[in-house]
Amino acid sequence: MLGLTGVLISLLLLIWLAYRGVSVLLLGPVMALIATLFAVGTPLLATYTQLFMSSAGNFIVQYFPLFLLGAIFGKLMDDAGAAESIAQGIVGQLGEQRAMLAVVLACAVLTYGGVSLFVVAFAVYPIAAALFRKADIPKRLIPATIALGAFTFTMTALPGTPAIQNAIPMPYFGTTPFAAPILGIITAAVMFGLGQFWLERQAGKARRAGEGYGAHQDNTVAFDKEQRERSAGEGFDVLLIEPEAKADRLPPFMLAILPVVVVIVLNYLFSTIIIPSMDTAYLAEPQYGATSLSSVQGVWSIICSLTLACLLLITLCWKRLADKKRTLDDGANASVLPIFNTASLVGFGAVIAALPAFELIKGFVDSLGGGNPLVSLALSVNVLAGVTGSASGGMSIALETLGAEYLQMASAVGMTPDLLHRVTTVATGGLDSLPHNGAVVTLLAICGLSHRDAYKDIFMVAVLFPIISLVLLVILGSVFGSF
Repeated sequence: MLGLTGVLISLLLLIWLAYRGVSVLLLGPVMALIATLFAVGTPLLATYTQLFMSSAGNFIVQYFPLFLLGAIFGKLMDDAGAAESIAQGIVGQLGEQRAMLAVVLACAVLTYGGVSLFVVAFAVYPIAAALFRKADIPKRLIPATIALGAFTFTMTALPGTPAIQNAIPMPYFGTTPFAAPILGIITAAVMFGLGQFWLERQAGKARRAGEGYGAHQDNTVAFDKEQRERSAGEGFDVLLIEPEAKADRLPPFMLAILPVVVVIVLNYLFSTIIIPSMDTAYLAEPQYGATSLSSVQGVWSIICSLTLACLLLITLCWKRLADKKRTLDDGANASVLPIFNTASLVGFGAVIAALPAFELIKGFVDSLGGGNPLVSLALSVNVLAGVTGSASGGMSIALETLGAEYLQMASAVGMTPDLLHRVTTVATGGLDSLPHNGAVVTLLAICGLSHRDAYKDIFMVAVLFPIISLVLLVILGSVFGSF
């Protein structure tokens, strides 16, 4: 009982201090050691060096290329003006009568193509503000509209997304980014449909009440470097990217969207055709980790697709990238803080999993699942994402501690690893977007609004509806299996 008390104290302190802005680089190891102190007889130094650091280091080794390439791609899209061109192109096609749908789709296209939500928010907000003002839609609905397109179905449900949330489960389950594609599409459609229905309903109510856009100043928030670092540190998934002045002329829409299409198409080709056809027998050798293709195939696919998309983007926008060295440097630097934050949470989870009290927690989660591994997996991932305020952080802790066991349980009842993968990714969305999530805090700051102004609608589209979609996914997966 003493050990369980220590685990609960460490978790509560982690939530509270993270919400207060304390870096998880510090919180991860400190909270892990606090929990260890309550486990009488457990060596502190060995726990830190052999458990915490080992797990955090393994995460960085495995996923750093994805964080690095994702940040560089996002920075290139931002500096070349491609992200803004895509947003303006979609908005221009749909027009002000479909302002909310245009903003959602603009965000969705950008994030599904691998652009970080931080870049998307900065690129889309000025366009959304002008469009909402012209259509007389309340400004308080802008954050929820951006959140629906950037935080939900493209991040977790749509098959093939290069988001880190879709990449982390692959080595644990031996899957690809396109795991359970039909289930993913159905779940994404539910998230999108419910979210869009809510936003349009709220806009209609505001219109009938004569609310209008409101008296707001729409200047984009200019974060200083310290504020940006804090936002990235709190959000875990938010990449630190300095917004640069855009060129006077944006690239044409078709040219701007081509690298996004390339990421998606190449991701599919590499994961389903090119890499599986390669001779990779050498992976069984000790110097290559004595592993199998299934454990690296998904990561390799995203690495190759993002690399080629970055090269294409540089080639197409060579003249528009005024300072290519700085763009690449800023993108590379932007990848460091998020991955170290997440790795710190992974180390924390590894320590908790090694403590005797964890067996009580695992037994409790399993009992809630009623013996169904999908239910237990969905609960554990979503709750941990809420605790940490991070989709990737909560998922990493759950898979690090229970991934192998869930895979074994699923195999025993005939469930496929692809189904586990999709349930895991969708489960990261929901409680991760509670008020203390750094991406939520940053989005509200960009829009110049408070939680009181806009969080209710963010909660509906980014917390409640993803959880409803997750429930549907678990039911469909349990009844019909993976498809």
